[in-house]
Amino acid sequence: MGNKKTTALSGALVAAAMLALSACGGGGGGATGEVAAPPSDPKEVSGRIKVLTQRTDLVQNGVLKQYAAEFNKVYPEVQVTFDGITDYEGEVKIRMNTEEYGDVLFIPGAVAKNDYPKFFAPLGTTAELSKYRFGDKTEVDGKVYGIAQFGTANGFVYNKKLWKEAGVTAWPKTPEEFLAGLEAIGEKTGAVPYYTNFKDGWPLVQWTGNLGVVGCDAQAGNALAGPVSPWKAGSELRTVDTLIHDIVKRGLSEKDPATTNWETSKALLGEGEIATMMLGSWSITQMQDAAKKAGGDPSDIGFMPFPVQKGGKHCAALVSDYQQAVSLHSHDKPAARAWIDWFTEKSGFAAKEGVVSAVKSAPMPDTLKDFVDNDVTFFDRSEAKTAAVNDIDEAAEIGLNKPDYRQKLIDTARGAQKGSLDDFFADLDKRWDEAAKTAGG
Repeated sequence: MGNKKTTALSGALVAAAMLALSACGGGGGGATGEVAAPPSDPKEVSGRIKVLTQRTDLVQNGVLKQYAAEFNKVYPEVQVTFDGITDYEGEVKIRMNTEEYGDVLFIPGAVAKNDYPKFFAPLGTTAELSKYRFGDKTEVDGKVYGIAQFGTANGFVYNKKLWKEAGVTAWPKTPEEFLAGLEAIGEKTGAVPYYTNFKDGWPLVQWTGNLGVVGCDAQAGNALAGPVSPWKAGSELRTVDTLIHDIVKRGLSEKDPATTNWETSKALLGEGEIATMMLGSWSITQMQDAAKKAGGDPSDIGFMPFPVQKGGKHCAALVSDYQQAVSLHSHDKPAARAWIDWFTEKSGFAAKEGVVSAVKSAPMPDTLKDFVDNDVTFFDRSEAKTAAVNDIDEAAEIGLNKPDYRQKLIDTARGAQKGSLDDFFADLDKRWDEAAKTAGG
C-alpha cells in the first residue's frame, strides 16, 4: 500500500484480529483508569518511550528521528525510539496478547471500541479534550482514549489539465454533471477518465468517507445504527455507491479492473494518463510528488468535492485517521502523553503532510486551499455510534470499511456478476436490517 495513511482493513484481517483481541482480554496487569494526563512541567518529565507506527518510510528515511530531536528541545530527558511496522494491523494485534506493545501506538481498527479501557490509558474527559477534533471516535463512558494523528477530507484527486482540456472548468454540482465530465475526458483527451484501483482494494473504501456529504450531515454515520435500510432511495450510501456503479457501467473507468496498481496509478495521474480517483486529501502530496518524479507538473494535481450540493454549497466530511493512544502498560505514561501532545500540536506534521490538524483552531492545510477558496462546507463526521454500526456491519457481513462489496458492485456494473443495481442494494438493505435486530441496535 506504499505510504497509504488510511486504516482500511481486509475482512479476514478484521475477523482474525477480533478473535485474537477478544481472547487476550487486555493482557492483565494494567492499572485500568490511571489517566495519562498532560505533564505540567517539561523539565520534570523523563523516561524512555517506544512509538509504534505504520509509516515505515518515515522511520527509514530518518524523518521521525528529526521530529524526536525537536521534541527533545522541549523534553530533553525523554528518549524516543520508533518501531516501523509494515503489517501494522496484523503485527500489533499479536503483540497486544502481551503487555509489550509500545508506549505510544495507533489504535488498531480491530480493537472493539468498548474494549479500549482494557488496552489504553484514558487521556482525559471529553470536555478536557474538546480542543481536538474527532474526540467521540474514542470516547468510552465519558473518557477519551485516543487523539487523532490528523484528519482528512474526502473528495476526488484529479488532473486539472485533463479536465480543462475536456472543457470542464467548474466543479460538477450533480452526479450527472460529473459523469458528463468524465465522458468528455474520454472523448477529448484519450486518458482514462476514472481509475478504480480495484485490485489493491483499499481505495474503494475511500468512498465510505463521503458519508454525510449528500445532506451535509455530521450525524450520517450514527444514523446507520439500526434497521434503517442504508441503501434506500435518496440515502447517502445509495447516492455514493450509485455514482461508482454508473462510472463503471458507462465504461468510464479502466478496461480491466483486475490489473490496477496503486503505486503505478500515482504516476499515471501526474502524467495525464488518468484523470480522476476518489481518495482522502492525505493523498494530494503523494500525487504531487509522483507527478514530479514522472516528469509531470505537480500543480496539475487538484482536489474536488463530491458532486452534490446542499444550500448551494459543496460539503466535505472531515474524518479521523489513526488515533494515537498510550498503552495501559506503559511505565512512562507522562512521557508518552507528552509525545502525543507535542506531535499533535507543535510538530508541524499535519501542515507538512498537507492533512487536517486534529487541533480545531488550526487553519486548513494548503492542500485544501481550493476547498477553502470556493467556500466548501467542512464538517467533522461524528463517530459516537461507531461501535454499534460496526457490530451491525460485521453481523451483516457487508464491510463498509472493506473493499469486497464495492468490488462486487463494480463487477455487477461491468457485467462480470449477474444482477441489477436495485437488486444489489435491496440485498444489502435486507442483510443490514436483519443484522440490526440482533447486533448493535
